[in-house]
Amino acid sequence: MRLATWNVNSVKARLPRLLDWLATTGPDVVCLQETKCPDGAFPVAEVGELGYTVASHSDGRWNGVAILSRVGLADVTVGFPSEPGFPAPEARAISATCAGLRVWSVYVPNGRAVDDPHYAYKLAWFAGLRDALEVELAGGPPLAVCGDFNVAPTDADVWDPALFAASTHVTPAERAALAALRDLGLHDVVPTPMKGPHPYTYWDYRAGMFHQNKGMRIDLVYASDPFALAVRAAYVDREARKGKGPSDHAPIVVDADLVPVAPMP
Repeated sequence: MRLATWNVNSVKARLPRLLDWLATTGPDVVCLQETKCPDGAFPVAEVGELGYTVASHSDGRWNGVAILSRVGLADVTVGFPSEPGFPAPEARAISATCAGLRVWSVYVPNGRAVDDPHYAYKLAWFAGLRDALEVELAGGPPLAVCGDFNVAPTDADVWDPALFAASTHVTPAERAALAALRDLGLHDVVPTPMKGPHPYTYWDYRAGMFHQNKGMRIDLVYASDPFALAVRAAYVDREARKGKGPSDHAPIVVDADLVPVAPMP
């Protein structure tokens, strides 16, 4: 099975690039974040021509998550039971079962600043996600939680930790929230560089940050034992961050020795 995750920063703005990438890379399941597209306007027909069915959860203007699958899409759930809101729950989580793998696409709140109410919201959101995943892991199928977590797990995942010392994305509380997910028995599938430096996944659009590789690894794949043990390769597709009009994130692609089971006709 080939599983991928990508914060596309608007599926409509990135559609030609997304379609080309799907056709070239051929993932079986794709988790998208920051789709910024009302569910009724999601380009279902366009991705359907490439063999994908779609589950989308979006409020239209901001946020938005989706799962694309060409190996079946069942038991779709949007959000999670104890999901906090700001003030109402936002479109930040969707899950589905794809060929025997339980897949989550998540877009964790940014947090903005440590003294901002969004920071407390972010930590509460992580706590609710942990509760939901604990239930999912209790005797459920193999699990992969993919998406933009808006946290760099370690200092090695930030191009210059000193510059972020007083900022979100690297605070002890945020990293503890990630560690709490791993404590459930989830594993951080760290991409191996195909060549070159550490595999960051996000680079600010400004000041040539991508070309200088001044980035962060905040897009993650967290996997339960059965899926993590089946992983044989993982990489960040830096090529998808190049060229005209890219997202500010690059996709992560994970290959695992789980045989996708095609849905029954």
